[in-house]
Amino acid sequence: MIRIYNTITKTKEEFKPVIAGKVGIYLCGPTVYKPSHIGHMVGPVIFDTIKRYLKYNGYEVKLIINITDVDDKLIAESKLRNVPMSTVADEMITDYMNNLTAMGVKDFVDAFPKATEHINNIIKFIQDLIDKGFAYPSDGDVYFEVNKYTNYGKLSHRSLEQMTGEGGDTVERKRSPFDFALWKSAKPNEPSWDSPWGKGRPGWHIECSVMSRELLGETFDIHGGGLDLVFPHHENEIAQSESRHGKPMCCYWMHNGLMQESGENVKIGGRKTSSALTTEEYTKEGDIKSQEIGKISKSKGACAFRDMLKQFAPETIRFFLLSTHYRRPIDFSFARIEEVGKGLETFYRFAKRLEKITSQNFYSLNVPTNRNDAEMLRQKFEPVSTNTASISTNTQSQSKFYGIISAYRKKFLEAMDDDFNTGGAIGILFELLRELNKFIEDSKLEIAPNTESISALKYGASVLRELGLTLGLFVNQPKESENESSNELVSKLIQLLIDVRNSARQNKDFKSADKIRSGLSDLGIQLEDRTGITEWNFTK
Repeated sequence: MIRIYNTITKTKEEFKPVIAGKVGIYLCGPTVYKPSHIGHMVGPVIFDTIKRYLKYNGYEVKLIINITDVDDKLIAESKLRNVPMSTVADEMITDYMNNLTAMGVKDFVDAFPKATEHINNIIKFIQDLIDKGFAYPSDGDVYFEVNKYTNYGKLSHRSLEQMTGEGGDTVERKRSPFDFALWKSAKPNEPSWDSPWGKGRPGWHIECSVMSRELLGETFDIHGGGLDLVFPHHENEIAQSESRHGKPMCCYWMHNGLMQESGENVKIGGRKTSSALTTEEYTKEGDIKSQEIGKISKSKGACAFRDMLKQFAPETIRFFLLSTHYRRPIDFSFARIEEVGKGLETFYRFAKRLEKITSQNFYSLNVPTNRNDAEMLRQKFEPVSTNTASISTNTQSQSKFYGIISAYRKKFLEAMDDDFNTGGAIGILFELLRELNKFIEDSKLEIAPNTESISALKYGASVLRELGLTLGLFVNQPKESENESSNELVSKLIQLLIDVRNSARQNKDFKSADKIRSGLSDLGIQLEDRTGITEWNFTK
């Protein structure tokens, strides 16, 4: 059973889609006036992962991310650059899409609707609100009358007394300072569209109510976004949509924590990198005021994400973003990403170790894409014996190993079922990885491989990749950098010298063997002879 923390009820609820077997997700996307920064990748990576996991559980999922391509900030940027607003928007949309492609997200999003593509639908939606008595025109603007909607504040859990109304030069046009704009009258030399109220453009909040309805229906399953959007954006969406349709806008409101500048370095890859939040913890972690203080944003000079991709592999960044439970704030620093990358490299080293032992490429393992096919995977690898008396001690050990791997798989799925706890799930992947490496050593697979142990190892590796894929990890084999290629060459040369030394020892040419050991030691490479195998490591 999948449970989701619902912001509107402040509790975890059993997930029950509006239409059995189908899920509709709407995520608020960017206002495209500046190049994307890492904060813009948080929501897409999280909800792309949620879609992957729901698909793994057998659901048909539709994910929508909107694009705000008309807004005050866009207009200001176009004036600053002396180019049309559409030129700025198109450039930044291209940048955003390139980044999503690099992160493996773009192909999992079903539509990227733009506000300017839905102007006619927006006008009709606004007119319906006027006709129903929830909105009113005023000097070319149109405002939503908050006092007419009795449930206003139910998402942010605030009363009007706890809110601050919009000020500025529009106050005199409103019946209440809490009323918000659905349509803004055009100013000179600004982009505008014809409407029953004169030339103008849509307000920010109305576009999401319109586009979510057009693409997912009047009531859909999941609405996502950053914690900073709870109020006023999502609160206003609810007011608009539910006033027009007379029914809930969506069933589950999911809000991710904000990305903040970090002042500390924390090692990633322990037994539990994150755990599920209690309701009490969310009260603290969900405090928008505290998270806004350190929030990364364009206005604070966050670096362009395309520049980050020159320094870090996309999978490393994805691993970093998912190593924290989505409701927690994400502490950001380049040092933290580098530390996460070191943890990720332990999985890459295992993949190379697997291929060396089994000749099986980790990234070509054929693994289940549906949760219900897991038992079939185990049956594919585990040997069956009807004569219990003939089962060897080694076979009993392997049978225990199959059970251990299956138990880790169960723990991983329990973490993900509990409000998509990717942080806890990644912690379990590290535990599974340690078990796989331990099995290699205990079974002496690098010294004397045997068919049954190799089959068991392949099963464990298959489960590792199966679970990783639900997070969008281990999809493709990472490309080796020039440094990595050089390191690989060095490793092969050292292994060649070790093989020559071992041959010399077998031939009782101990003088040559000692010379190789001594020469490698002078280069900072220490050899350690174990039963049937020689290992090496750098000492400086």
